[in-house]
Amino acid sequence: MSSSVYAHIRRNPRFDELVRKRTSFATTLAIIVLVVFYGFVLLVAFAPDVIAMRLFEGSNLTFGILAGLVQFIVFWVLTLVYVRRANGEFDDINNEIVKAAWKEEK
Repeated sequence: MSSSVYAHIRRNPRFDELVRKRTSFATTLAIIVLVVFYGFVLLVAFAPDVIAMRLFEGSNLTFGILAGLVQFIVFWVLTLVYVRRANGEFDDINNEIVKAAWKEEK
């Protein structure tokens, strides 16, 4: 692409909207990941008795193991949510911006 096409893209108000939406969405997901991950680490550090609790009598399954598994599930779900939104809404806006820039170029 030529620099004039890039200039058209940068001037498009939908480009600023796309950047704002993506940044906001990625920041929200990053905060969720950090809270879940460091929440687990803090729980291990400051409440080892909670982590060591057995889920039911006679079980080797503890709350810590369950919490670790839930963590992975949460991260997979967040990845799925991001990919779906990126491949849907964000790609649609991106394609619209690029098409508009090429039209202005011609």
